[in-house]
Amino acid sequence: MAKMDRSTLEMALIGYVAEVAKIEAAMASIRKELGIRGPRAAAAGNAPAARGKRVLSPAARKRIADAQKKRWAAFHAKKAAPKRVMSPAAKAKLAANLAKARAAKAAKTRDAA
Repeated sequence: MAKMDRSTLEMALIGYVAEVAKIEAAMASIRKELGIRGPRAAAAGNAPAARGKRVLSPAARKRIADAQKKRWAAFHAKKAAPKRVMSPAAKAKLAANLAKARAAKAAKTRDAA
C-alpha cells in the first residue's frame, strides 16, 4: 500500500468524524423515540461499569466487625434464653408419678410371666 500524504489523512479523518456525528444524531433520535434519556443510558443498561475493589480503613473494618459481633451476641442470647424453671414440688410430683408407672409396668411383666 502506498504512503498517503498528511492532507489526505486529515481529510479522511474529517469525513469519518462527520459520519460519526450523523450516526450519533440518528442514535439520539432513536433513543428519544424509545424514551431513553442521554447517550449513556443505553450503554449503562448493556454493561455494568467495572468498579475497583473498595478499600476500607482499619477503623471502618473494626466498626463493622464490632457491629457484627453485637448482632451475633444478640441472636445467640435469644437462643440461649433459659427455659421454664420447675419448682421442687413439681419435680417431686413427676418423680412420684414415674416411680408409680415403673412399678405398675414391673408388676404387669411379673404377672405375665
